[in-house]
Amino acid sequence: MEVEDKLLEPVMTARPQRTFGKGELVAKLAAGRTRIDQLYQEGAAKIRLPESFDDRMEAVLINTSGGLTGGDQLRWLVEARSGTSVTVTTQACEKIYRSDSGPAMIDAEIEVGDNARLDWLPQETILFDEAALNRRLDVDLAETAEFVAVEAVLLGRKAMGEAVGIGHFRDRWRVRRGGQLLHAEDVRMTGDIEHLVAQSAILGGEVAFATLLYCGARTEALLPKLREVLGDAGAGASAWNGKLVARIVAADGYALRKLLIPALKVLREDQIMPKVWHL
Repeated sequence: MEVEDKLLEPVMTARPQRTFGKGELVAKLAAGRTRIDQLYQEGAAKIRLPESFDDRMEAVLINTSGGLTGGDQLRWLVEARSGTSVTVTTQACEKIYRSDSGPAMIDAEIEVGDNARLDWLPQETILFDEAALNRRLDVDLAETAEFVAVEAVLLGRKAMGEAVGIGHFRDRWRVRRGGQLLHAEDVRMTGDIEHLVAQSAILGGEVAFATLLYCGARTEALLPKLREVLGDAGAGASAWNGKLVARIVAADGYALRKLLIPALKVLREDQIMPKVWHL
């Protein structure tokens, strides 16, 4: 009877393991150089600061879980205080795997102080078939702050024969200057992504795309230089109201980077790209 009773007991199913990570970095100006004021790391979120040989700071964000799936969460908070210069990138492309339990979530909150500059340069996000991701970027800029951002997405790795048939991707940006909304956009692709990207008004069948944003006093001067670099290779750029926005589509990740890197060099005044970005 004891054996029978045990067999009749309800089976306890283990909950899937989920990734959580939170990283915070606050930079301050000290003796004319950008230095750490606060650094916090929790869970899968790590921040590394390569040695710098000038007055700027480079921060590399790392997700130690190796990728994200349904229910995973990453949160980054970065503040560049007055007079500082910070470049934030990622150790590798963020991989978003098949999900059967809702979307993964990546939240980034950025604050840039007076006469400070922050370059937000994460490497590409790779979405695999049946992946689901909600991503949010919230930025608060002081009146004299300068900001560069790029977000690039690859729908599978073409060289590996991968493709995305169905899935979910939402990307929400809100950028404010002096408390006033400067830039807002929402990208949402859900369901039959393969059909969506085939449409000429969306990606025209290409599987790699990126958005670049520049906010600062050099908007008008940078626009012709950026257009010259982008040419007519599936890209366009416009400037208005103190911001510059460029969109790029390409056949694969390699072709996208060949456009992104020179475009970012224009927006970054020919600064060398972070080493992790080198092809």
